[in-house]
Amino acid sequence: MTTPSFNPPIRTLMGPGPSDVHPRILEALSRPTIGHLDPVFIEMMEQIKGLLQYAFQTENPLTMPVSAPGSAGMETCFVNLVEPGDKVIVCQNGVFGGRMKENVERCGGTPIMVEDEWGKAVDLAKVEAALEQHGDARILAFVHAETSTGARADTKELVELAHRHDCLTIVDSVTSLGGCELKVDEWDIDAIYSGTQKCLSCTPGISPVSFNERALQKVRKRSSKVQSWFLDLNLVMGYWGSGQKRAYHHTAPVNSLYGLHESLVMLQDEGLEKAWARHRKMHDALKAGLEAMGINFIVDEAHRLPMLNAVSIPEGVDDASVRSRLLSEYNLEIGAGLGALAGKVWRIGLMGYSAKPENVLLCVGALEAVLTEMNAPINTDVALGKVQHELL
Repeated sequence: MTTPSFNPPIRTLMGPGPSDVHPRILEALSRPTIGHLDPVFIEMMEQIKGLLQYAFQTENPLTMPVSAPGSAGMETCFVNLVEPGDKVIVCQNGVFGGRMKENVERCGGTPIMVEDEWGKAVDLAKVEAALEQHGDARILAFVHAETSTGARADTKELVELAHRHDCLTIVDSVTSLGGCELKVDEWDIDAIYSGTQKCLSCTPGISPVSFNERALQKVRKRSSKVQSWFLDLNLVMGYWGSGQKRAYHHTAPVNSLYGLHESLVMLQDEGLEKAWARHRKMHDALKAGLEAMGINFIVDEAHRLPMLNAVSIPEGVDDASVRSRLLSEYNLEIGAGLGALAGKVWRIGLMGYSAKPENVLLCVGALEAVLTEMNAPINTDVALGKVQHELL
């Protein structure tokens, strides 16, 4: 018996990632594979760097895609900037601040935790107190867009705090890049990482990163080897550095980078600020529909992300049953809560190509239909009208 080819069902992806991939990007992925040191490919690499500089709003020369998912982008920042014995202040208000802590520990550093309730923004006063108490701290690390809760950090203010206390900053923008305001140079962010599968609407597996000169000085002056050979910037820069001559480091994921290139071209064509506005408009439409049903957001409006919507599950409703029915009956994926929020919230993504009117209408309509059949305590026959009004 032979194993048949795998043909996945067509889903609408409105979870915390990956997002729907645009047909133009899928077509780009299918283009002929060429060598990763081919002059034509190297020319495309230069274009990707420039397009990423636009997406990040930076002129940092070291702006590039790491050949691995967002978690490897995170590790790239930590293994290069954290040395054994370094104190790192880590902000945690969700799952991914906890992963930052893990990275610090594995690099031999000492994490100083500033913790806030999940769903709340990072408390600037707590961070300032930690910086004052630990004057020997070297780095402040925090998540700009916390994927587990939908909370947005006051990034510009946090960076300013860090620099006043002679700390570098490491920022997680996995969910925010391309979906909401993010200005690396204007906000003076030192090191930042992201992912391709969220608001860039590309396939998972690549992590854009950017380092300014202040961060690179620390990398160059390390007293110990970077613990990861693959992620050592001193080596990777030989492949992703400037100019046409490249030193072999690894075999880049050629076709995946075609997809990233296309997604960044599409972002440039739309315009960054228009992309931010589109995500906001779709969020407002989703919000209108869900709140009309009586479903509430867990993050206050001032710090709420437009592309990742964490909402409370109505009382008495079984989380897994609803998500299972949405998937089987509507081919619609939404996300479950993580950690402390497991079973308490749904995470509804509006990212990249998924942030469009038909997806919002599908999600609100399908959710209302399933919850009504389950006799959930919601308001019926009002949500879609509210969505349509917002979309006008």
